[in-house]
Amino acid sequence: MYINDVHILAYLFIALLGGAVGFFSGWCNERLPENKKIFTKEILLEYKTKLKPNYILMFITAILYVILLYRYGIRDTFVENLTLIQYLLLTPMLLSTFVIDKKLTIIPNRLSLTMFEIGLVVCFLNGISNFTLAVNSVLGMLLGAGIFAIISLVGGLIAGREAMGMGDVKLMGALGLYFGLINTGIISVLAFLIGAVISIIILIRKKSEDGYMPFGPFIVIAAFITMIVPTGTLLNILLEILTLGLI
Repeated sequence: MYINDVHILAYLFIALLGGAVGFFSGWCNERLPENKKIFTKEILLEYKTKLKPNYILMFITAILYVILLYRYGIRDTFVENLTLIQYLLLTPMLLSTFVIDKKLTIIPNRLSLTMFEIGLVVCFLNGISNFTLAVNSVLGMLLGAGIFAIISLVGGLIAGREAMGMGDVKLMGALGLYFGLINTGIISVLAFLIGAVISIIILIRKKSEDGYMPFGPFIVIAAFITMIVPTGTLLNILLEILTLGLI
């Protein structure tokens, strides 16, 4: 039985892989904020005594893996499968970013650096077959980091405090390597729209403007939407929203 030209056993395998990756992500989420080693000599012992499986994270990772497989399918060559591979690698790192930033309002440098390093490898591999793709990745990196760096600087000058954390700047720079110029712009716009809607809901419910709201989770949600929904569809939706349907 095939679904979108992919055998159902492939979906089963990718779901099991996603669950395993989600389980390991739970381990990373506990270690990264404390700058502890991910791989240690006592890893098996610590797994048993210090880590309870995060079944929600395992389930979400598995579901996202299945969705990505359905969205991009399995192609004939490694280069044709590179988009699927890079998003499968990026997914657990984005989920860790969401969990850690929401809980501790930080994005560990090790996490951002790992995303950036893998992104550079992907950029290089894309450049071997198509130099234009590599250039697009670099431009995406510059756009993502540039937009958020400017917001951070301008917001700091106007408000007198940090408007955008450097962790968000690093995150967007890294994501630009995966998504390229146009999709990085889409992620930026989506993240601010999602952030605005959720912020309004929270303010209405709590009736308070106190406290800091991490922006990383909004970026993560926007990145997953951009992975799954075709670029043309997203551009049309954003055009409708930003122009209030007048165009």
